[in-house]
Amino acid sequence: MPELPEVETVRRTLAELVIGKTIEQVDVGWAKMIKRPDDVDQFKWLLKGQTIRSMGRRGKFLLFHLDDYTLVSHLRMEGRYGLYQQNESVAKHTHVRFVFGDGTELRYQDVRKFGTMHLFQSGREQMEPPLAKLGVEPFSDQFSAKLLTEHLSKASRKIKSALLDQGIIVGLGNIYVDEALFRARIHPERLAKDVTVAEVKILHQAILNTLTEAVNLGGSSIKSYVNGQGEMGMFQQRLDVYGRKGEACRQCGTPITKTVVGGRGTHFCSVCQK
Repeated sequence: MPELPEVETVRRTLAELVIGKTIEQVDVGWAKMIKRPDDVDQFKWLLKGQTIRSMGRRGKFLLFHLDDYTLVSHLRMEGRYGLYQQNESVAKHTHVRFVFGDGTELRYQDVRKFGTMHLFQSGREQMEPPLAKLGVEPFSDQFSAKLLTEHLSKASRKIKSALLDQGIIVGLGNIYVDEALFRARIHPERLAKDVTVAEVKILHQAILNTLTEAVNLGGSSIKSYVNGQGEMGMFQQRLDVYGRKGEACRQCGTPITKTVVGGRGTHFCSVCQK
C-alpha cells in the first residue's frame, strides 16, 4: 500500500491543490528520505523558486513536474501528503515541508519513514532508477492481452508473483492482484506459464476493470491511506477476497482462504479459483 489506484487518487487531488504554487523554502527533517541528490542542502536549494506545473504518476510513484526539475516521490507504506496553512501546527511524523509563497505549504508525513524522494533534471527521470526499468502502465495502449500473454508465458513462477513484478506491469500490488485473479477465476498459485491464452484475455480485462473501479472510488483505505485532501477511499467496500479470510465468497458462499505466495499474504476462493 498504496497501489496504483491510491497513488492516482493522490495525484488527482494534489493537482487540484498545488499546481501553480511556487516553492519558497523546503524543510527536511529526515535526511535519509532524500535519495537524489545525496546532499540534502542541494535538494532544498534546487527546489527554491520552482513552480509546480503539473502532477504525474508512473506506477506507484508520484511525479511533481516543476519548471526545471521533476520530483519523484514514493509513499511506501504510510506516506501521505497534505496542504496546510503555514500557521497551522505541524503534526508528528512530518518529515518534509514545501513552503509556498501564498501562505500555504505541502507537508509529507510518514510514520515509518520509508518514503523516498528523487530530484531529476526534467526529462531524465524516466532514464534512471527508480523509474528506468518499470514495466507498462495498465491504462496505456501498450498494455494488451497479447503483451501480457508474452510475459506470462515466459514466467515459471506463480501467477501472483508474476503480476506483482513491477518490471512487467506497474502499479499492481497485493490488493488488486488478489482481486483481479478472483474476477478472472485464476488460482494465485498456478504457474504463470500454464495460464491459457483465453484465460489471460479474461485476466487482462479483469485487471483493467478492477483498477478502473478502484480509481473511480478513490482507492482502498486499508490501514492509514487517505488522499491529498485527507479523504478515505471507498473501494474496500467492494473487495471480493482481499482481507476477507473466513468470510463467505460473494459468488459461492465458500469461506475465503488466506495463504502466502511469494512472501505475500494472498486471498482467494478455493471453489471459484480452482
